[in-house]
Amino acid sequence: MTSVKEQAAISRLLSFLQDWDNAGKVTRSHILNNFIETNQGKTAPELEQEFSQGASLFLVRLTTWLRLTYMTGSRLDKLLRSIGIFLSAVSSNRYLVEFLEVGGALTLLEILALKKIEEEDKKESIKLLQVIANSGRKYKELICESYGVRSIAEFLAKSKSEETQEEVQILLDSLIHSNPKYQNQVYKGLIALLPCASPKAQQLSLQTLRTAQSIIGTTHPGIVDGVLKVLRTMHLEVQYEAIELIKDLVNYDVCPALLKGLVALLRPSFEETSKQQSQIVSDSSVLQLTAHLPLFLQQAAAAKAIGILARGNTSLAEEMLHLRVVHSLMAAMGNMDHSNSQRQASLTLEYFVQLFPVVEEHVRRSMGEELYKLFRSNAEDLYVKIDSIQADILAANKVNVTKELDLSGLSDSTMSFYFGHCNQGQVAYITHFQKEAVEEKE
Repeated sequence: MTSVKEQAAISRLLSFLQDWDNAGKVTRSHILNNFIETNQGKTAPELEQEFSQGASLFLVRLTTWLRLTYMTGSRLDKLLRSIGIFLSAVSSNRYLVEFLEVGGALTLLEILALKKIEEEDKKESIKLLQVIANSGRKYKELICESYGVRSIAEFLAKSKSEETQEEVQILLDSLIHSNPKYQNQVYKGLIALLPCASPKAQQLSLQTLRTAQSIIGTTHPGIVDGVLKVLRTMHLEVQYEAIELIKDLVNYDVCPALLKGLVALLRPSFEETSKQQSQIVSDSSVLQLTAHLPLFLQQAAAAKAIGILARGNTSLAEEMLHLRVVHSLMAAMGNMDHSNSQRQASLTLEYFVQLFPVVEEHVRRSMGEELYKLFRSNAEDLYVKIDSIQADILAANKVNVTKELDLSGLSDSTMSFYFGHCNQGQVAYITHFQKEAVEEKE
């Protein structure tokens, strides 16, 4: 038989549940306020004690109300926070299973896609998905099996709140870890986010991609084109993260394609922008410069990235000589339409001149003594001092130092560097450039 005290507790529980069942929106909102204030941070046993071993009866009512109202556009923040008290409580696995059995995870993902739902409510939904993902591998798999990666990635791209976007990054980072079955799906989802219009989403995706790349080990072919296009950004924080990812990627099998791509960006093709410009019946130079600006930003960022890679690894600098990087850097220095391209290219070329005597000889001969002295006296400010004729000399240069390099293969120092860390990707990397060198010689 139950004691009088237990009967009183059960009576209070039934009365509370009846009040909830009979309440309207306003009254339920007050009930939720009191619940959150009273029970925040409690463990599962403490919640059971509070609800006379019937906490699940209230949780199922919260879940049911969520599923009935989330498509109407009603405010969900208090409701989601209340559910979060159950799911995040210590020893709450029972509550988590009960929530997921009635489609809780799918409901949270659907909330992210609904336009009528407030951003703050979507952030609460993301936090609940974090709790689910952090509960173990099988729960991460459940989210991914519910097309969660796509929903989460699309929300990150569309969200207008940086705070919410940071919460999404935490969720994606959780899904990348200890999730071997679906980690490649998350990795590809992050790559797909790179072209999005949100600078914050690009920044966070690049950060998370660095983590994902180290976990997965192999690379996706689309990552090279994706990260190089991000260099068109006007946002320095995004550019910084892109270059940090590039520094990581040169240690993988995509290194040859990445170096080729960077050097090619120093001499941008204006075909795309010319097509766009032809649709605008105008010969305005201002419009033309505006259309070309993303490519000029990309050119400057590529010159900067090449300098960073060369300073960090002499072997990479040698490989870029085979790609005629000196010729391309000088061409970028002649771009009088974008001073930062001139500045970054000049600083990077200065390092190559200091590092390789053969480069110094060719650059001096191509520039002429007067321009070369200006360059060596202050490479960073050279763009301020040169005139249009000197810029044309730089842009039209024919420098080709590859003719004087050892075309039979890489230098001994390069071979030593790569075979000292021998793996399949790096051997393929060496073979790729040796083959190109022989072909060029022929």
